[in-house]
Amino acid sequence: MMKLENKNILLGVTGGIAAYKAVELLRLLKKAGANVNVIMTDSAQKFVGKTTFEVLSENPVLSDLFFDTESSVKHIELATRAHAAIIAPATANIIAKLAHGIADDALSTTMLAVTCPVMVCPSMNTDMYQNIRVQRNLDILEKDGWHILDPDSGVLACKTIGPGRLPDPWFIFDRVEAMLVKKDLKGKNILVSAGPTVEPLDPVRFISNHSSGKMGYAIARAAEKRGGQVTLVSGPVSLNAPVGVECLCVQTCEEMATQMLANFDQADIIIKVAAVADYKPLDPKAGKIKKKENDKDLSILMTQNPDILKLLGKKKTKGQFLVGFAAETDDLEKNARLKMEKKNLDMIAANIVGSSDSGFKADTNKVKLFFRDGSSFDIPLMGKDQVANILIDQVIEKME
Repeated sequence: MMKLENKNILLGVTGGIAAYKAVELLRLLKKAGANVNVIMTDSAQKFVGKTTFEVLSENPVLSDLFFDTESSVKHIELATRAHAAIIAPATANIIAKLAHGIADDALSTTMLAVTCPVMVCPSMNTDMYQNIRVQRNLDILEKDGWHILDPDSGVLACKTIGPGRLPDPWFIFDRVEAMLVKKDLKGKNILVSAGPTVEPLDPVRFISNHSSGKMGYAIARAAEKRGGQVTLVSGPVSLNAPVGVECLCVQTCEEMATQMLANFDQADIIIKVAAVADYKPLDPKAGKIKKKENDKDLSILMTQNPDILKLLGKKKTKGQFLVGFAAETDDLEKNARLKMEKKNLDMIAANIVGSSDSGFKADTNKVKLFFRDGSSFDIPLMGKDQVANILIDQVIEKME
């Protein structure tokens, strides 16, 4: 199930120029399956009309406690059933009201009644944001257990340069998801590898493996949201680094081995998803290999790369949990269990390659997990983010 599917979300919109970004945030929340109720201040309606939010949310906008609702206690109903509340943008005015318990409009009154997790997204002029009174009010909210999302820096609408810009809606959405996830990896260091490695033949050619990096990135993203301190060692992919994850970019197998070994000792959970090239050219050329008219064939002598997973298995100590991946073409269980035994793994995730709806470049995957105790667990076809969370569930269960 998606993290926000069927969740009741309150979206508070206040009177800042960034109010237009709340429209895109609303769209992302709805796309994720959330039921969103929008509460707007009078000032917010000077920037974006209620109709926009009502059409996109498919719910009436609450802006007045006395005239706009079919129920005299609508704000209490919304507060009671909310799974999360977001205020974006949050002006200095609403921040002050929330910090000191002032309830003089629909939004501030409703927020006094919420018991769910709350994310406040400050957005204002740099000097206003850095004012000691605003910072003091934000500290009060944070000490009360509310989540404060720091603003971005850049050129603001007032032409000043500095912190105060509302983060992009996708980033707010990502942090809201993280806010609602159980932090069952808090205090754990997670090391993940993802993507392919490339081995140069000459300055313009290389050999590599099929890998988009999507599965490894999904695991790193899920582990971070669940509270883990995540290091991702990534081969060359066309993906953005997951929020909150330390991403170390490499090219070759040897570079990946160096980074994995350097970060291994402090890791509690190691998940090697990368599709590493098993072989590399023995003698890569300094200049481009020229095509010769009479030579129909080209022979390249190859040599084995370091076996990263085997090296990690030899270094593994008590308390560490090592996971490998296996892409097989036949005899899935036999080959997966053999690899798990040879490389001293605690778990291996295996699948049969070749299906268009799972594996390398697809957004979905289906895998079978095998464990050292002889048990197994099937993950049916689903999105890679969902696969990642189920895989992590199994790791945590086996570590307990």
